[in-house]
Amino acid sequence: MVPLAGHPAHANVVADVGIFAVFFLHGVGLSTEKLRAGMSRWKLHVVVQAFTFVVFPLLWLVLRAAAGDLIPAHLLLGFLYLCALPSTISSSVAMTGVARGNVAAAIFNATLSSLLGVFLTPLIVSAAIGGSGGGLSLADAMLKIAALLVLPLVIGQLVRPFVGAWFARYKRYTSFFDRCVILSLVYVSFCDSVAAGLWTRYGAGTIALTAGGAGLILAIVLFLTRRVARALRFEVEDEIASVFCGSKKTLASGVPMAKLIFGAHPGLGLIVLPIMFYHQLQLLVCSVLAERYASRDLPRAGTVERSTAA
Repeated sequence: MVPLAGHPAHANVVADVGIFAVFFLHGVGLSTEKLRAGMSRWKLHVVVQAFTFVVFPLLWLVLRAAAGDLIPAHLLLGFLYLCALPSTISSSVAMTGVARGNVAAAIFNATLSSLLGVFLTPLIVSAAIGGSGGGLSLADAMLKIAALLVLPLVIGQLVRPFVGAWFARYKRYTSFFDRCVILSLVYVSFCDSVAAGLWTRYGAGTIALTAGGAGLILAIVLFLTRRVARALRFEVEDEIASVFCGSKKTLASGVPMAKLIFGAHPGLGLIVLPIMFYHQLQLLVCSVLAERYASRDLPRAGTVERSTAA
């Protein structure tokens, strides 16, 4: 089987165009006013970004020290990549809204995380693997990510005043396009992995190991974000934003970014496997948490709710 990245159909070029289009549409749909409204909660912002880019990588170091010899090298790299990714925008904001949390702060933090991830994600990956990433070039990765993720986002924001109303009317179609691009990127990654013989060496044990590792990381981070928010005496609305923004990782940006950082890495399919499992788990678990938060009594200060819960 010929890897799709080198196939005459030029799947890599089609994928790049799709990525650019997706983030252009994200830029068009992003409300600048809501971003401004969420900027004042600086303690919340520090907590979310610290969890996203500091606590998660530290958890990976613990995982490597505790079970690194039991995890295949490409899968261990995949867990590193999961821990280095920024937060997701859409589901973080949606879950915060369902839970009746601070939506404006969630929008600001999720967007800030995505922008920081352009530079911090490849930097964390490069630092952790000591520059032996199978062709990983830190500067090239940052430039490519900026060109394909940040540039269309900025262009989308610039044209939002002119096409924002049209975008709102047809948002369901653009969301469908977004999902199709992500699925195509996942498909290309797995086809390249099959062509490289990756899946003939690993089986059901790898799947179980990936699911277990992703579930363990999610459980630890959900517990820690909640405890830290309560220790800092956040209002419950800010606690909700910190839990959902600080625990999530993006699949929408993660798959395109993996393609840019790792290129034609033979283990790319296994590298993106942890984020695929984590994405599904975070949606399932956080939807349950959101409903529990939403069912709280109205309206009470966060300190009163916490003392009642205790």
